[in-house]
Amino acid sequence: MNGRVFVIGLGLIGGSLALCIKKAHKEAAIIGFDINREQARLAKMLGVIDEAAENIPEGAKDADLIIISAPVNDTKSIIQALSKLTLKPEVIVTDTGSTKGTIVETADSLKKEGITFIGGHPMAGSHKSGVSAAKEILFENAFYLLTPDEGAAPSKVEELKGWLSGTNAKFLTIAPQNHDYLTGIVSHFPHIIAASIVRQTEKLSATEQLIPRLAAGGFRDITRIASSSPKMWKDILLHNREVLIDLLNQWQKEMNGVKELLESGNGEEIFDYFSQAKQFRDGLPQKEKGAIPSFYDLYVDVPDYPGVVSEITGYLAQEKISITNIRILETREDINGVLVISFQTEEDRQRAEKCILSYTSFGTSNGS
Repeated sequence: MNGRVFVIGLGLIGGSLALCIKKAHKEAAIIGFDINREQARLAKMLGVIDEAAENIPEGAKDADLIIISAPVNDTKSIIQALSKLTLKPEVIVTDTGSTKGTIVETADSLKKEGITFIGGHPMAGSHKSGVSAAKEILFENAFYLLTPDEGAAPSKVEELKGWLSGTNAKFLTIAPQNHDYLTGIVSHFPHIIAASIVRQTEKLSATEQLIPRLAAGGFRDITRIASSSPKMWKDILLHNREVLIDLLNQWQKEMNGVKELLESGNGEEIFDYFSQAKQFRDGLPQKEKGAIPSFYDLYVDVPDYPGVVSEITGYLAQEKISITNIRILETREDINGVLVISFQTEEDRQRAEKCILSYTSFGTSNGS
């Protein structure tokens, strides 16, 4: 496919989509715009886009595909602005937002102008942000949800899939309201729970000074999604609040049930509660990417001696294996510490484990 693709928002997602389209459609011209001019300049310098537009009207006027990769509230404003422009009649407009109901409603303004809008949500992310973190492989094997309205032509949906074929993602087409319900369950709601656990722990730490020290390791791991962007999650929660209020009501009933188990002191029922949770969790797919970006962590047992961290990272550098994060869980004299190294993909994690085992006698695990 050839033509002009206009990407609005040159962060991790927008930049990665641009790279995927360039890879699959070498004849296409990729135009980019970002409200942060430095991001746009960097995107062009890195070859993510072919040229940077000065503004949205300039980039949109001759585009065959327009991708809006911006926060939800900004996306709504951009859609309204696009509906007032003279666009190519056959253009497809899509977005990458985490909520769909209000965005698809806003896109009625495009529909009235005869413009096709197809909501999109690539379920992928990274520890890093910005266009410098953009990668062609970001969406590989991830679910990519498309939410066309009832009036969208099936041929247009297939055309959009063609443009996005370089993502190597798994496309699913669902209704906007179904999208918000499903992502509310498996993505938005868990972020609320993680944040609430951290908030409660913070309050309790006011009288128990050991809590911050003890809340390392596993506690940090099970609550790490609470470190996500507060601004982004404010917008997501407000746009999906009806679904989340319903889920919170169900959660309160669930917690009341747990409270009753504790009050009754029935050990058998408590065992069954955890057993059923374990069975369902253990039955979830291990290799597939889901609604929450996976953390590809490798745990390395390392002795406490000077230079051990640089030794490990040096081996990885020799094999040209990139890491996204590194931290130490525990280091005490004469006792092994645990080095936690995060990677972009499962493949990188497996390569890293093989590399470390080939160079050292350190123990490793994936922590799952």
